[in-house]
Amino acid sequence: MITRLLSAALVAGFLASVVATGLQLALTSPLILQAETYEGEGAHAARAPSLEAAPAVQFAALIVPAHAHAHGEGGHDHGKADEWQPAPGLQRMAFTGLATLVGGVGYALLLAAVMLALRREPTPQGGLVVGVAGFLAVALAPAIGLPPELPGMGAAPLVLRQAWWLMTVVATGLGLYLIAVRRVPLTILGGLVLIVAPHLAGAPQSIDTVSSQVPPATAAQFAARSLAIGFVFWAVIGLAYGWAWGLFGREAGVRANA
Repeated sequence: MITRLLSAALVAGFLASVVATGLQLALTSPLILQAETYEGEGAHAARAPSLEAAPAVQFAALIVPAHAHAHGEGGHDHGKADEWQPAPGLQRMAFTGLATLVGGVGYALLLAAVMLALRREPTPQGGLVVGVAGFLAVALAPAIGLPPELPGMGAAPLVLRQAWWLMTVVATGLGLYLIAVRRVPLTILGGLVLIVAPHLAGAPQSIDTVSSQVPPATAAQFAARSLAIGFVFWAVIGLAYGWAWGLFGREAGVRANA
């Protein structure tokens, strides 16, 4: 069973990463490159820009982890501007794909663990439902307070963003479980409270006084596209995991009967 689970997760993570990487390169990479030009033009007046590698920004946008990779801890000194990053072109594309692949396999394993804990036989339909729930908990709910952001945009301290993101993911996941699985009035009420609580507490806000040079329309477009790609990413993970689980199960049955 463990071999079957791992094999299905690897297939699901690979397929989801291929789809998401293609969408990233077509839809969000041009916006990241555009934002880097604004960052380079406007940020030098007050602080050195943090031109982190685009693959990290792309994957951060998929899961919205408080944009930890896109910004860093506030300003950076000029010495860090020379840190290594993938070169534009093929190398950047390769690292974007690699970062997404690692994340895809990890989330496929998480989805498998959730389905195993719920004692649900993995199917494409069931996997899609759990995948959408994963998107809601890991991407959409945190994005309400901390939407995906481009390089050069202000952000709160990294530790605060990560803590709020983790709190939101856990609270939303538990809330969805209480609402969708338990399904009694008391648990539904508790689930709604858990989902709303992190947003009532409020996401950490930027204390950076430097105004961003990135046009608001570009930032909004990046956030919308990132969330759309995130939805596809999670949906493919769920569908592919259910399909691969059935496929490896049939193959195991054929070998047993041979």
